Amino acid sequence: MNRQFKAFLVAYFVGRAAALVYTFPDCTVAPLKGNAVCDLTKDPITRAQAIISEFTVDELMANTVNLSPGVPRLGLPSYQWWSEALHGVANSPGVTFASPGSNFSFATSFPQPILMSAAFDDPLIKEVATIISTEARAFNNFGRAGIDFFTPNINPFKDPRWGRGQETPGEDPFHISQYVFNLIQGLQGGLDPEPYFKVIGDCKHFAAYDLEDWDGNNRMSFNAIVTTQDLSEFYLPPFQSCVRDAKVASVMCSYNSVNGIPSCANSYLLQSILRDYWGFDNKGRWVTSDCDAVDNIFSTHHYTATYPEAVADALLAGTDIDCGTAYSLHLPDAFNQSLITRPDLEQALVRQYSSLVRLGFFDPPSIQPYRQLDWSNVNTPNAQALAYQAAVEGITLLKNDGTLPLKKSIKSIAFVGPWANATTSMQGNYEGIAPFLVSPVQGAINAGFQATFTEGTNMTGTSTDGFAAALAAASIADAIVYAGGIDETVESEGNDRMAISWPGVQLELVAQLSALKKPLVVVQFGGGQVDGTALKNNTQVNAVLWAGYPGQSGGTALADILTGKAAPAGRLTTTQYPADYVNEVPMTDMTLRPSTTNPGRTYVWFTGTPVFEFGHGLHYTKFALSWASSLPSKYEIPKVSFAQNKLVDLEVFDTFNVGVRNTGKVTSDYVALLFLSGNGGPAPLPNKRLVSYTRLHQIPAGRQSTAALKVTLGSVARADTNGDLWVFPGTYQVTVDTGAEVSLTHQFELVGEAVQISSFPQDSS
Repeated sequence: MNRQFKAFLVAYFVGRAAALVYTFPDCTVAPLKGNAVCDLTKDPITRAQAIISEFTVDELMANTVNLSPGVPRLGLPSYQWWSEALHGVANSPGVTFASPGSNFSFATSFPQPILMSAAFDDPLIKEVATIISTEARAFNNFGRAGIDFFTPNINPFKDPRWGRGQETPGEDPFHISQYVFNLIQGLQGGLDPEPYFKVIGDCKHFAAYDLEDWDGNNRMSFNAIVTTQDLSEFYLPPFQSCVRDAKVASVMCSYNSVNGIPSCANSYLLQSILRDYWGFDNKGRWVTSDCDAVDNIFSTHHYTATYPEAVADALLAGTDIDCGTAYSLHLPDAFNQSLITRPDLEQALVRQYSSLVRLGFFDPPSIQPYRQLDWSNVNTPNAQALAYQAAVEGITLLKNDGTLPLKKSIKSIAFVGPWANATTSMQGNYEGIAPFLVSPVQGAINAGFQATFTEGTNMTGTSTDGFAAALAAASIADAIVYAGGIDETVESEGNDRMAISWPGVQLELVAQLSALKKPLVVVQFGGGQVDGTALKNNTQVNAVLWAGYPGQSGGTALADILTGKAAPAGRLTTTQYPADYVNEVPMTDMTLRPSTTNPGRTYVWFTGTPVFEFGHGLHYTKFALSWASSLPSKYEIPKVSFAQNKLVDLEVFDTFNVGVRNTGKVTSDYVALLFLSGNGGPAPLPNKRLVSYTRLHQIPAGRQSTAALKVTLGSVARADTNGDLWVFPGTYQVTVDTGAEVSLTHQFELVGEAVQISSFPQDSS
């Protein structure tokens, strides 16, 4: 545990990073043969303890990092814990794609979560995750990926300037909670599956993380000041759903501090909430740091006086894996200074290795259900169809004067704009290598149109030199599609935006195109919403679509929506704010509720007028809504006790059945969104809040389907200043839909004494 040891580790990691090939231990031969870790009759914790007890202290410390060297003398191979699969198996330290034309040279590329979530189709999300985990296992079986994946990102996308909002399911914590509940089941193979996980997911970034590098504030040193009420009601519900309900096997602590304590050294977050309150420690679950976040405890947060104190604080708080090298470099000194003990190290390693036991790491291939997956399971026809479906379901119609779907008389289309011929950009970040990428213009060509492409301007440029060529091409076409917006992957992960207006001279070009008075459709790409007021108000802009990052089949999906082969039914998962919003509240302000320095955040608390509101989305047909069954005007507050049942919040309050009739002429999906508002208790509901949703598929013209919208007690409850959830008496209203096209309401009264349904942990530090 000296300088020579540290130098050895650094050299080892550098050498292994370029040469890692995954192998499984062989329990049929020495030195593992006969070790209890190979005993299938034992539980995962016991099996992990059996092998960990044979590690030396040096070996324990060496294996606390993401690129773990293993213990060759014990038959344990090296292992890279860091693989990625946000919307398909992705480029990352733990994933190696083969050369073009070879097996495992690509993986299915689904749309980014921000677009998939706009489908509001939870079964779709579970099916997508199931395909991703199948492909991940196939990659692993041939040594090209790990079986632990640092996904998903479930931080609520509360500020439109955030550069990584594209990775998330949106701004609403209830919606994110349902999304991740289904996603984790698809990734891991069910709810806490026995005997084997398929792969292990990792919910990140815990907690209150939504800033990269904004106006001199960097994520590596940012201190998020968050009230307990906001933690309970907004920032943590997705993590509770992921950990407590979906039983995820790993969580990533974030770069930022929360109320003065770095997240990866924060025992309130990692012990009091994560492990004690949500029961995370059961059967081999572990916490990894974000990469270099442990180093940042000392180097950028300056939370400790020395590196040994920083790594000791992280380990003792509950960070089991350091994605980085701070543990391997500085734990020896922490151990020598008696800041940590061998049992502290063993605890972290037992958590890691018991999860590997549950992945079948030590078991014969013949008894494992996933070891037979191979190249034939990658990008299958079903996977390709699902990638297309996810794009179609998520693409959202923001404006339409009847121009869409395009009339059959339109034969030629001029595609203009920086996204019009996009390929790799269609994937967004955390992407893998796609089997194919259909650009918007290629999608139109494939659909039979005479389509041309002229860029006109780039994403952020201020030159108008390309306008003339674009206008010339548009002037001889039957219709114009302008494809532009933003691209956070170009701006890079490390940068947040300073503005939320359309960048460069794009809107100026759109205005000149609109003066041609031809059918003009604007397609906005990118993960975040930018102010579309000019598009909304310009009557010569006939239709506006939001297409996010639609993945490998994005161009095909867009073409089918333009022609009417597919009908749009997506809904915005974030608020589209006016551009001046960025001048009213800094990104660093973590509060949600409106004040003299904050207009309020997300659709729930925003006091201004959005350009397009959360949940907005139009259709090619018309719908009429009605209550499918009579509803009571009064409910008694149930007499429940959270002390007897910690999951009182999941108990059903009522199910609201809504008849959805397609009164138009086009078969279409319909997303039923149920919102709740009310004046009960000392914390009355602001505006309205999403409490249930479902997607109805392919309702034929003239036919009716029923949406069963289940509402839980947790959705009716509000958090007090301690973060405790209460169901308050008062007058409430449920509303179906956003009111953009049609809406339905019902008022009721909750009577009785207020009842507390949860007790949120308090920070005693």
